[in-house]
Amino acid sequence: MLKDNPVMKKLVATGEERVGKLVQQLMSNEAFVTGVQTLVSRALSAKGAMDKSIKSALSAMNLPSTGDLDTLREKLDDLERVLTQLESKVDVLVDKKK
Repeated sequence: MLKDNPVMKKLVATGEERVGKLVQQLMSNEAFVTGVQTLVSRALSAKGAMDKSIKSALSAMNLPSTGDLDTLREKLDDLERVLTQLESKVDVLVDKKK
C-alpha cells in the first residue's frame, strides 16, 4: 500500500539521492577514507591479537581451538579416504578369490 503512494515514492527517492550525495562526498574526502582504512586495519589487528590470546587460553586449559578441530577434521577425512580405498581393494581381492 505504501509502495504505491506517490508521496512515499518521492520521499524515498529524495532520501536515496541525498544519501548517495553524502556517500559520494565522504568517499571523495581523503581524510575520511584514510580514517576508515586505519580503523579497519586496527580492527583486523585487534582481532588477530584476540584470536591468539584465545588460542593460548584454550591451550592452557587443554582445550582444542577451532584450528585444532579443523586439522583433526582434515586428518579424519584423509583417513576415511584411505579406508575407502582399502575397502575397495579388499572387495576386489575377495571377488577374485570367489
